[in-house]
Amino acid sequence: MSTSHTIYTTAGPVATLTFNRPTSRNAMTWAMYDALLDTCDAVDADPAVRVLVLRGTDDRAFVAGTDISQFQDLHTGEDALAYEARLDHVIDRLERLTKPTIARIQGVAVGGGCVIAMACDLRICGPDAHFGVPVARTLGNCLSAANCARLLDLVGPARLKDILFTARLLGAQEALAAGLATRVVDADALDRVVTETAETIAANAPLTVRATKEMVRRLQAHRRIEPALGHDLIIACYTSQDFKLAVEAFLAKRPPVWTGR
Repeated sequence: MSTSHTIYTTAGPVATLTFNRPTSRNAMTWAMYDALLDTCDAVDADPAVRVLVLRGTDDRAFVAGTDISQFQDLHTGEDALAYEARLDHVIDRLERLTKPTIARIQGVAVGGGCVIAMACDLRICGPDAHFGVPVARTLGNCLSAANCARLLDLVGPARLKDILFTARLLGAQEALAAGLATRVVDADALDRVVTETAETIAANAPLTVRATKEMVRRLQAHRRIEPALGHDLIIACYTSQDFKLAVEAFLAKRPPVWTGR
């Protein structure tokens, strides 16, 4: 599971996957997403592991989204749907992990990083954690139906619209009040609290923990629409002139100019 940009370790019943691309604030490449998939398979297959922790390599970022350079080859509606389907597959696999997951967050968890965090069972944060999906400001694309549903489950419709319409980031305390963060602790206590929480869960009845996790997942999944019902919206955003020019602007480090086309 360890790759050039991810590190997989275990300590007793707790496994940790560290996103290790600090020069890009851990922006996710497809190889990193694949490593996350492999980690989920390994954790499910290892009876000695009872909890998985996801974290960034330092406190500047948990994950700062998907590496935008990967969008340069996205041109058609089919490309857009394939991208979102591939991301949905990774996030769904993380959500379906049979063992509890904890996102240890200090720094930014934005875009794809926010989506990864939302798919975890708990999000334990330091005071400098920031959450958001600022695509209305950066790229002009949109969340898939499944990821929109995950955010809706956590924060409700009004806060979801506030977060996505304004493209602003929520600090740790606001994220806690909104339901995005599970717990906020002092920076110097973050690692200790994450470890203690993971070890507490690992010491409890594994069948009870697994049943609780899966029951909640099934209840949430039961309320979600079929993915195809959101395809027209994904295609409209990803094949727009705005999206194409915004990707170019992002990579050139200049602000996009929105036209609505």
